[in-house]
Amino acid sequence: MKEKNGQVEILCGIHPVREALRAGKRKVYTIFVAKERSKARIDEILKFADAHAIPVETTDLASLDTMTRDARHQGVVARVSPLPHVRAESIVKQMGKNPAQKFILVVENLEDPHNLGALIRTALCAGVDHIMVPKERSVSPTPSVSRASAGAMEYADISFITNTASLLRKLKALGFWVAGLDAEGETSLFKADLTGNLVLVVGGEHKGIRPLVQKECDFLVSLPQKAGVTSLNASVAGGIAMYEALRQRSQ
Repeated sequence: MKEKNGQVEILCGIHPVREALRAGKRKVYTIFVAKERSKARIDEILKFADAHAIPVETTDLASLDTMTRDARHQGVVARVSPLPHVRAESIVKQMGKNPAQKFILVVENLEDPHNLGALIRTALCAGVDHIMVPKERSVSPTPSVSRASAGAMEYADISFITNTASLLRKLKALGFWVAGLDAEGETSLFKADLTGNLVLVVGGEHKGIRPLVQKECDFLVSLPQKAGVTSLNASVAGGIAMYEALRQRSQ
């Protein structure tokens, strides 16, 4: 199979490889399986590869360690095309006035791929329609993020933001309310109205939401906390906020 423009990513682990095959968003060039790997756990992957004429090569664990730079691969690796992404601005342009009950997650300044992976997985479970990630100054949806999301990233509607503040202004012009998740927010998460067309902005682990982006938020929400810690992990806080939005939007 020919690889387009030489663009190849290495997906590793049973869940990311299996979900990439199921989702069908990527071109899968070759699947590598360790000869020490139990065939029972990867039977679905092998059957899919056979049905779709995807080459499967058997190798040893040491070779897979080298290929993945010692990432946790569970004896299964795939050479794939990058996950296709679009510009967030083009998605907003297509929405038109008064889009019906859309829920958008905007990620700001996130640095840890594990946090992004966890947020993506939770977003899918909580009914988020679009996940928008800055093209710069933030972790990108890489194979590491797919692994952290246990393959959920392969199904997510992810787009890249060129200018976050500008994007939020465009969304507000379409009737969206923008809620920023911030430890210093004056509105308790459980008292905020998270229904209707909503954008939830989750800031990074260290820098939070940048001031220019914070200015575009209609309100800042915080999670009620007992004494003991200063703040929650970004993916945990974002997950709680998304599920509170889901609870309100399901009533």
